[in-house]
Amino acid sequence: MYLRTTRRKRKDGSVVTYYQLAHNVWDKQARRSTTKVLYNFGRADQYDRDALVRLCRSIGRVCGVEVRDPLSGEEQDAEVAAAVEAVEVLRARELGTTWTVLQLWEKLGIDRLLKRLLAEDGIERPYDLALLAMVANRLTEPTSKLGVWERWLDKVHLPGAPERWSKDWFYEALDFLHDHAEEIEKAVFFEVANLMNLAVDVVFFDTTTASFSIDESDPDESLEDGTVEPGLRRFGHAKEGAWEPQVVVALAVTREGLPVRSWVFPGNTADTTVVKRIRDDLRGWKLHRVLMVGDAGMDSLENREELARACGRYVLAVRAASLKEVKHDVLKRAGRYRKVSDNLRVKEVIVGEGERRRRYLVCHNPAQAERQKRHRDEVLAELEAELARHRDAGAERQWVARLRASGRYGRYLHLDDQGRLRIDKKAVRAAERLDGKWVLITNDDSLSAADAAQAYKGLLIIERCFRNMKRVQLHMRPMFHRLSRRIVAHVKLCVLALLIQRIGELRAGRSWMRIHTALQKVQAVELRVGSHHFVRRSAVPEDAAELFESLDITPPPLILGHKA
Repeated sequence: MYLRTTRRKRKDGSVVTYYQLAHNVWDKQARRSTTKVLYNFGRADQYDRDALVRLCRSIGRVCGVEVRDPLSGEEQDAEVAAAVEAVEVLRARELGTTWTVLQLWEKLGIDRLLKRLLAEDGIERPYDLALLAMVANRLTEPTSKLGVWERWLDKVHLPGAPERWSKDWFYEALDFLHDHAEEIEKAVFFEVANLMNLAVDVVFFDTTTASFSIDESDPDESLEDGTVEPGLRRFGHAKEGAWEPQVVVALAVTREGLPVRSWVFPGNTADTTVVKRIRDDLRGWKLHRVLMVGDAGMDSLENREELARACGRYVLAVRAASLKEVKHDVLKRAGRYRKVSDNLRVKEVIVGEGERRRRYLVCHNPAQAERQKRHRDEVLAELEAELARHRDAGAERQWVARLRASGRYGRYLHLDDQGRLRIDKKAVRAAERLDGKWVLITNDDSLSAADAAQAYKGLLIIERCFRNMKRVQLHMRPMFHRLSRRIVAHVKLCVLALLIQRIGELRAGRSWMRIHTALQKVQAVELRVGSHHFVRRSAVPEDAAELFESLDITPPPLILGHKA
C-alpha cells in the first residue's frame, strides 16, 4: 500500500496532479501486477495535508512507528529533548557571595598567613578553609558551627573546599585561631591599612556585652603554670539592661569603621581594666599618633588617667546631666558658639589652671534641640492630662507609682511636701538647658574644637558595627560555646566577618545586605553528562557584574570543577 501520484493534462495545456491511496494486486490471468486504487485524495494543490499527517500517525500507532512532521518543528524539539535528557542537573548552590568572601580573604593575605602558621605548627588539616567557611557563613546565613557542617555547606559552593568535611575541624580551627589571634589581627590590620590606604590617626573604641542562657557563672580556671585565670562568663549588667552571665566585648575601629582589634573580657570587668588593656595593646603595635574616641560610658577620672599615660590623646563624652562640674561650670559658662556645619555648633570651655586644667567642648545641634523640645512638650501635655483625670494624686496610689517608674514620664515628676504627685518644674528647666547639647572632654590641645566635635560624631560608626555584629547581620549571639577559648575565637571570627563586610561596603558603596542579595543570583550548577561530572557557573546578571567590578574582583570561571 502506498500513496500514488498521477498527472493529467488539461485542454488548456496545464498539468494537474492527483493523490491516490493504492496497492498492487497480482493478476493471475495476465501474470503481472496491476494497480488497484483504494481511495482518491483529490488534486494535490487542494489536498488536506493535516488529514494525511493524521492518517500517517494512525498507521504508525498500529505499526509501532513514531511519525514526525518536519514542518511542525517536532524534529527540532525532539533533538532538544534528547540533548536535555543527556544532561542531568544534580543541584544548584549559591556561589556569588562565597566567591566574593574568598577573593577578599585572599586580597587581605589571610590565606597565606594561616597557611604559614599551620606549617609552623606542623598541622596538615585544612583549618584555614574551616575558618574561611565559618566567616563566610556569618556573612550569608549565620548559624552555629554544627549548623555550618550539617546544613550550610550543602547550600553553597566554596571553591577549593575538600569534598568531605570533619565536624571536629571547625572546633579545632577555633582553638587554632585563639592561639594565634593577636598575630593574625595585627598582620591583617596592617595589610588592610596598605590595601585601603588608611591613615590611622583616629581610633574609636567602645564596649558591648554578650549574654548567655546559663544559670551560673564560670568558675576560675587553674593553669599549668600555677596561676588562676578568672572564668569568662560572669554575672554583670548587660547593655540590654538584664543581670545575667555575660562577656564584655571591646572593639577599636578606624574612622571608616574598619576593625583595628577586638578584646573579650569577663562579664564583670571594670571599664578601667578595659581601657588600660586597649591602650597597652594598641601602643604595642607602634601606630602613629592616635586619638582615642569614646562615649560617656568610658568617661571617668581613672579611664582618663589611663588614656593620658605615655602622651595618650583622647576625646570622651561626659555625662552632662549628672556631673556637678559640667552642670555648673561648663554649661552655664558664657561664650559664643562656633558654627561647624548646619547641624553642629561648638563652644570651648576651660576649667582649672595649669597642668590640671580640663578642656571641655560644648556641642549643640539646633535641629536636635527642636526635636527634643517638641517631644518634651508632648510628654508634658500627656502628663497634665493624666494628672487632671485623677483627683487623688497621693503617693500610695498605684497609677502614681506606675508613672514615677515610667522611663517616659518619671524624670519630669516628683512628690510635693504633701506627698502628692506634681510636675517637677526644675527638672523641666534642667532638661531645656540640655536640648541638643552634649559635652566632650579632651586632653589634646593641638586639636581644634571643630575637629574634636567631628571626631566624636564619627563614633556612631562603632555603634553600627556593634549592631551589625550582635543583631542585624553577623549575629554574634547566641553563642553555643562553653570553653573560654572558643568564646573568644567566636568573637574574633565575627570581627573578621565585620572587616570583610566593611571593605565590601566601602568599595561597592552599598550595604552588605544589598551586596548579598545581588550576589545570590550567581549560582554553581552541578551537572552530569554521560560519564562526565562537572560544576558550571550560571550566567552573571548585570547588577552582580557591576558589583564584581566595583569590588575589583574577577567573576568566577565558567567551569568550577570537572571529573570524568
